[in-house]
Amino acid sequence: MSVRTLYLDRGPGEERGVVLLDGRPERLLISRDGHERRIALGATFVARVRKVDATIATAFLELGAGDEAVLPFRPDSRPVEGAALIVEVRSEPRLGKLAVVRLNGEGQGDPRQLTSAPSLLEQLVSLARGTKVVDGSAARSIADDAQTEILATEHPLPGGGSIAIESTRALTAVDVDVGDRRGNDSKRAARQANLAALAETARLLRLKSLGGLIVIDLAGRGHDGTALLNVARAAFGPDNPGVAFGPISRFGTLELTIPRRRPPVADILCGHDGAPSDLTLALALARRIEDSGRTHPGARLTVRCAPAIASAVNRFEESLVLRLGRRFTIAADERFGRERPEVVAQ
Repeated sequence: MSVRTLYLDRGPGEERGVVLLDGRPERLLISRDGHERRIALGATFVARVRKVDATIATAFLELGAGDEAVLPFRPDSRPVEGAALIVEVRSEPRLGKLAVVRLNGEGQGDPRQLTSAPSLLEQLVSLARGTKVVDGSAARSIADDAQTEILATEHPLPGGGSIAIESTRALTAVDVDVGDRRGNDSKRAARQANLAALAETARLLRLKSLGGLIVIDLAGRGHDGTALLNVARAAFGPDNPGVAFGPISRFGTLELTIPRRRPPVADILCGHDGAPSDLTLALALARRIEDSGRTHPGARLTVRCAPAIASAVNRFEESLVLRLGRRFTIAADERFGRERPEVVAQ
């Protein structure tokens, strides 16, 4: 039986919630100060129907404050242009795509927000109800590990081999590599790798918050399609409702679709170049300053870092002061790389 545990790291300028599945990160939720999203999963609105496109069974809605969303509809429930509706966000906006909402009922008045999305803590608790939330240094270490795993492309499989996960605008590709599982019985090794890969792929896609079309390039040939699909359905069960599978193709690929609900976590952590953003690195440095201050109570802390990181971390100075007092200085120094700051306690 799978066991899920919950962790919450409350750092300077950021909260990070982690779900562990049997001791390994399964989800990472991030909430940054000053980055509250109006159109977030679970938020409700009175929306105005701006346009109805029957050819794609989609209505375009105004949510107020210049925000828009789309509402898919069935032929027997086509909305009327100009009507007011109460809707709930089911998929957040991403990469130029509008948010997707579901209909909760008829509305009145101008477009406006009715309720905000659940807090990070509320979201975290909903993922494993009745489970105690652990905080403190253990939560910070686990959140750091989850973040590192999200940014990796290649991931080892239990028992040997690996999977590589890479996303494009169209789909996410997963490549299964048998690796050091190879032995006298190559077919058995491939089968074991594929079974492990399905479970790991499901966990990692939830961790990375990746959805849409997924194509898994299985190892070997001559697959037992029924057995693999049964394992896949169980592995991706937590992503329901909305998961759909295709048959394993003659090329040895398994295709499935997973509903997109939240933006990919990498979009929060990284800039357009795919590297961790200045803000992400500054938040990591703020946590390091806090940890160093707690490890060395009463010591003066001298921080040297790249100018862009120094500028970004200064946004969290008051939060650090509340936690440590005014016993640290942050200096911009071009000799330090973006990801190689220095924190010295004296």
